[in-house]
Amino acid sequence: MHVAGTAPIMPGDADPPVEPYAQMRRCLEIVASALAEAGAGMEDVVRTRVYMTDAAHAPEVMRAHGEAFAAARPACTGVVVGLLDPRWLCEIEVEALVPNE
Repeated sequence: MHVAGTAPIMPGDADPPVEPYAQMRRCLEIVASALAEAGAGMEDVVRTRVYMTDAAHAPEVMRAHGEAFAAARPACTGVVVGLLDPRWLCEIEVEALVPNE
């Protein structure tokens, strides 16, 4: 399963949190929900790509990533980029192996 780029989008287009850690936690909540809909979980993730607008955000962004994927320990690539919404500091996409039923 592929979960496309997931940004810290808030209900009603509210402003996302201003801290990189909180933004990545929001991204991961959205990812977890998408995985659950497909019958998978965070433990099934095998690869992630993390996009950040500033390398200085890496410690906090990756702290959230590490907490979410402590059991799975997926391969991870981090890239510094510009994102579509200037409020976003990070975004993530993931690949997971969905368990057979």
